[in-house]
Amino acid sequence: MSPRRDKEAFMSEIWFRAGEATVLAAEGQYTDAMPEVLIGSVRGPVGQAFASMMGQAQGHTRMYVVRDLNQLVRPVTMMTSKVTIQSADYVELLGGVVQAATGDAIVDCIIEGILPKEGLDDLCMIIMIWLDIRCADDDNLDRKDLYRTNYEATKIAIARALKGEPTVDELIANRKTVKHYALEDLIEY
Repeated sequence: MSPRRDKEAFMSEIWFRAGEATVLAAEGQYTDAMPEVLIGSVRGPVGQAFASMMGQAQGHTRMYVVRDLNQLVRPVTMMTSKVTIQSADYVELLGGVVQAATGDAIVDCIIEGILPKEGLDDLCMIIMIWLDIRCADDDNLDRKDLYRTNYEATKIAIARALKGEPTVDELIANRKTVKHYALEDLIEY
């Protein structure tokens, strides 16, 4: 089988792949990025979920990922906020810097071979975005850091989804050494 057919076969077999990543903010910023990515066939459960997201939900804006006007990314991707939106300033950050970073990361995943170029129109992605609500009110917000964290985390999350990372073996191996950051002082392992 040719490499092109291998990639096409791989893409047609993607029904439900999930990945996430966290990239931490620069000191003094609220720009941590924690995207959760779902990738799958437009004909499968991810495609159905994608289509059902076409309407809006109060406080959780949903939008296509575009790199700029008239620049919809492939695979077609819907993003939504994990945080309830309470201001136009928040929407501006989500639909501006964060959307641009997410779109650029997706295109760079294609350029770098993380997402194979062939078969992208048969896939769709849903990305849930963490954007700290404090960003909208921060007079010292570093938009470059907001872009950096979302760009890096999106690329990592997509790669992890397609590679199935972390693997079950990795999770088992690090069960006693990795603990949730919120539990560090609460639970003895």
